[in-house]
Amino acid sequence: MHEKERAPTPEQAARHAITRYHHDPSCLVQILHDVQDALGWLPPPALTAIAETLGISRAHVEGVAGFYSFFHLEPVGQYRIFFSDNITDRMLGAPKLMAMMCRILNVEPGHRSADGAVTVGTTSCTGMCDQGPALLVNGFPVTRLTQERIREICNLIAARAPVKEWPKEFFLVENNIQRSDQLLKFRLDPGSALKAAVAKGRDGLLAEIHQSNLRGRGGAGFTTATKWEAAKKAPGPERFVVCNADEGEPGTFKDRVLLTSYADHVIEGMTLCAYAIGAQRGFIYLRYEYRYLVPHLEAVLRQRRTLGLLGKNILRQADFDFDVEIRLGAGAYVCGEETALIESLEGKRGTPRIRPPFPVTCGYMGKPTVVNNVETLAKTCLVLAESADEFAATGTPQSSGTKLLSISGDCARPGIYEYPFGIGIAQILEDCGASNVQAVQVGGASGTCLAPYEFHRRIAFENVSTAGSFMIFGINRDMFEVARNFVHFFAHESCGFCTPCRVGTSLLKNLMDKMHNNKGANYDLSEIERLTDILKTSSHCGLGLSAGNPVITTMSKFTDVYVKRLQPFEFEPEFDLDKALARARQITHRDDTEAHFQDEREILS
Repeated sequence: MHEKERAPTPEQAARHAITRYHHDPSCLVQILHDVQDALGWLPPPALTAIAETLGISRAHVEGVAGFYSFFHLEPVGQYRIFFSDNITDRMLGAPKLMAMMCRILNVEPGHRSADGAVTVGTTSCTGMCDQGPALLVNGFPVTRLTQERIREICNLIAARAPVKEWPKEFFLVENNIQRSDQLLKFRLDPGSALKAAVAKGRDGLLAEIHQSNLRGRGGAGFTTATKWEAAKKAPGPERFVVCNADEGEPGTFKDRVLLTSYADHVIEGMTLCAYAIGAQRGFIYLRYEYRYLVPHLEAVLRQRRTLGLLGKNILRQADFDFDVEIRLGAGAYVCGEETALIESLEGKRGTPRIRPPFPVTCGYMGKPTVVNNVETLAKTCLVLAESADEFAATGTPQSSGTKLLSISGDCARPGIYEYPFGIGIAQILEDCGASNVQAVQVGGASGTCLAPYEFHRRIAFENVSTAGSFMIFGINRDMFEVARNFVHFFAHESCGFCTPCRVGTSLLKNLMDKMHNNKGANYDLSEIERLTDILKTSSHCGLGLSAGNPVITTMSKFTDVYVKRLQPFEFEPEFDLDKALARARQITHRDDTEAHFQDEREILS
């Protein structure tokens, strides 16, 4: 019998990881992942060894490690369990299931058990909202949690069963595609879109993308061809293509499905972009919660290299070299913003950059870089393999093509729905089996909250824009608690770079918690308005700009859930509720016409 293999020392783990990444400081996040995989956490000697070997400061290494949620600077359990704390998972009973697990395993939430076996905590959203409640165990998702499954997991932990030996059905993640259209019905013959692009030439490819009027599907809706053309024209010989697969917006899981079953579409889209702009390197920046997809994506990349669709002389074109590398995130919502993502790719904290300059001229390593969303890249294949005119004929004049929606919450059939742009909210609710709906949150925590009198509106960039999240709340849900969950999310995910966001989100969270405990005052509503105004006008990036949206919109549309939490206080200045509601509407900067509104008092009555 061979002697049991000894665990590496922190210094050995650091040297091994650094060698794997060729002593490249820009790979610091990946190096930290490797070291943590080897040691279970990131002990101080490992951080010191990394800093000394890479020739960077110890403070920088620890600062990066401390920035990301899934890096551990303190010892954690052999089993690292994180329950999804997204609002839809909470609605399905995640907090009670977590409390049950903690009770059985005798562990305090957020801490390691006394025997060092397990750490149980929460994470913002695992991207499994259609099949929750869900958790991550050592990076692997466990879906559709029940009390019985919690007991089984606790028994496996008590028996010290390796996670790889747990029942396979625990880790079943379904695509759950409920409605397919233009993209999800399209079966790509790998290389077919590339062949069409090569036949048209680089200028012809850009013209086709322009003709399609394809706009980014990550939420901002920037015209794809304009972004590609800017990168192509930027000075310098080196360019990069980045696939933004950091799908961290609560309630969104469409990119997970595309990466699972349509990876060829996504990677071929990256290769089309590389051909158009002259890039030779690309990155898939994959959120940590989707780490389990890495083997699958690596297999797709290997197959495409074998077929001559990645690597040198793609399709035997002498001037067409391009390859893709997977880079793993480590738990930071803000890295969904393209400049924060680039900072992370460069081995730094994910702090958004000041723009301009924009990534298309000064991106990864200061070079022209195109950052596109997963769905956007997949759609480019559709444009080339079929036709730009056919693509543009679907949807609306300002929003061509289709949109993938991640539908979750109070409905009979949650999952992925693909619709042409212009689909009405009411039709979506009917299709997914939602009745007695009180509200719909479109676009995640940072998106738009719609009340029933707005269900005639439509999904489109010019009406209700969304990156894909579509959360439904039935008549029995407390919209105050929904908003409070989102506020806690923003306070946790603030990168801390700018004072308005770092302090403002924390103060907003404290106010919501105060009202949750029925200790609110009229003054607190005015303070919420003031904080939201500061966040909108002073924050460094979009996270802070939108952090107050959930509160201010629910306060104006569901006033009663706030008013009932207020307590009368002697000597408090007179409070004008109508003035507060008007101010709330002003802060949201909504461009809705008066036809979209009714008197809240009439609705409440």
